[in-house]
Amino acid sequence: MGNLSLVLVNLGRNWVRTLLTVGSVMVALFLFCTLGGVLDTLKAAADSGSRERLATRNAISLTQWLPGSYQQRIAMVPGVQRVAVQNWFGARDPQDTRSFFAQFAVDPNFWPMYTKDLEIVQWTNPPVQLSVPAGQDPHMASYFAEKNSCIVGAGLLKKKGWHLGQTIQLAGTIFPGTWDFKINGVYANRPGGTWRDDMMLFRFDYLSEKGMGGQNFVGVYKLAIADPSRSAPIAKQIDAMFQNSDAATLTESEQAFGAGFVSMYGNVPFALRVIGLAVVFTILLISANTMVTAVRERTNEIGVLKTLGFSDGAVFGMVLTEAAVIAFGGGVAGAVLAFLAVRGANLGILPPLTVAWSTLVAGIGIALVIGAVSGLIPALWASRLRIVDALRRVD
Repeated sequence: MGNLSLVLVNLGRNWVRTLLTVGSVMVALFLFCTLGGVLDTLKAAADSGSRERLATRNAISLTQWLPGSYQQRIAMVPGVQRVAVQNWFGARDPQDTRSFFAQFAVDPNFWPMYTKDLEIVQWTNPPVQLSVPAGQDPHMASYFAEKNSCIVGAGLLKKKGWHLGQTIQLAGTIFPGTWDFKINGVYANRPGGTWRDDMMLFRFDYLSEKGMGGQNFVGVYKLAIADPSRSAPIAKQIDAMFQNSDAATLTESEQAFGAGFVSMYGNVPFALRVIGLAVVFTILLISANTMVTAVRERTNEIGVLKTLGFSDGAVFGMVLTEAAVIAFGGGVAGAVLAFLAVRGANLGILPPLTVAWSTLVAGIGIALVIGAVSGLIPALWASRLRIVDALRRVD
């Protein structure tokens, strides 16, 4: 019988304990990788956005509005090519209240600004006589013809089971009431783009008319600039314009804006790391206790193996392999389960949850470390055990 066969026999000797230990490792690594997935999602959200665009918001917080009159004044700043409106909407689907997706109200300036990030891959076929604002894609005529038009991402369309031309209803939260939207277009991400395909974009004038009583308040202005190297002085100039106004501004790169959006979660990343380390440490103790108990129960058998000619190194290897099989098997199962099970889960305003490959590999690596560390001391003890001491314990 080979060493590996002996390891498998020992694992099956007390199969209930073995399964419980494997299950404990699996749950621990599932939690670790899930928490790592949340961190991956936070990082992805912080890294989203372009350095070639600026975002202007209220200096107090994202929840405070900016006057609509700021748009023309910002557009007059040298180096600013285009200024677009982007307002968070935050409605819910009454048919699926648990399924969150982002919605933004945008003005016509938005679409030319984001041609590198997304493209309209489907649209309704409007009558030829319909016109579009200057500089817009003629195929979007139906979008501009109906005030309640919206364009949704291909991923969201598939997830919701919607179809082009359908009228959907959303329940307002920030802006109460029942909102009807007609899907007049479907967009997809371009390679290298910074947008996701699970959002809905609709006309800002519809929000202004129905949700604001015709008033023109803006959440965020997005700015296209001619020279990205001048983004810092342009941002300072814009903020200086409104420094003494009732609504002072904060202008930063779109990427920095995304990072600031994530910062609203406070010290969540630190807390998640602490929880993850606590989980790993706890399962290390459980696994180590299992191995110590298992080896002590087989003290006399270890003496017999050495009597039959098994070297100290062979005994050391078998015990360490046993610990590695338990930890690695449970760790791989837990990491893969997290990778497959939690992907796409909703985290409120953040993108759908994703577990990066690096997190998966880290989880499997931690499982190996747990196996090695938990089995190291029992393996050393077993390899150094003298035959006479081992056999003396035979009942």
